[in-house]
Amino acid sequence: MPDEDVPLWELIRTAHVVARGFHRVFARAGLTATGFGVLAELADRERTGGPPPSQAELARIVLLRPQSVGELVTDLVARGLVRRDGPGGRGRRAGLELTDDGRVALERARPLVQGFSAPEAIGLDAGRTAELTAMLRTVRETLAAAED
Repeated sequence: MPDEDVPLWELIRTAHVVARGFHRVFARAGLTATGFGVLAELADRERTGGPPPSQAELARIVLLRPQSVGELVTDLVARGLVRRDGPGGRGRRAGLELTDDGRVALERARPLVQGFSAPEAIGLDAGRTAELTAMLRTVRETLAAAED
C-alpha cells in the first residue's frame, strides 16, 4: 500500500517537516513550542477570566507528562515569563500566571507562528486550511479518547 494511502503515516511524515519549521520559528522568538503553548494558554485564561491553571492542567493541555511540564514551568519562571500565584509544592495547588515579560514574548512569537501557519505558506486556501484544522482536531480527539 503506498504511503499516501495511510493517512496517519502521512501525518507523521508531515509532522516532522512542520516540527523542524516550528523549531526555527520558535528559536527566532526565543521560545520552544511547548513554552509558546503554555504562554498562549495562560493568555487565553487571562483574557477569558478563567482561573490560572495548575501544572497538572497545563500538562493535559500541552500534551506533556507532568514531570516535563514541571521542568518547563521552572524554566519559564526562572526566565521571568511566568509566575506562580502561591507556594505550590506537593499536594498544594499553585496556579500559573503570565508576567509582563511573558506577554511580550508571546506577542513576539504570535506573528511568526501565524506567518508560518498562514494558508499561503502551507499551500492551501483559507477554506482548505480551516478544513484541515477541523480534521486534525477530530483525529487527535478521537485517538486521545481511545487511549482513555
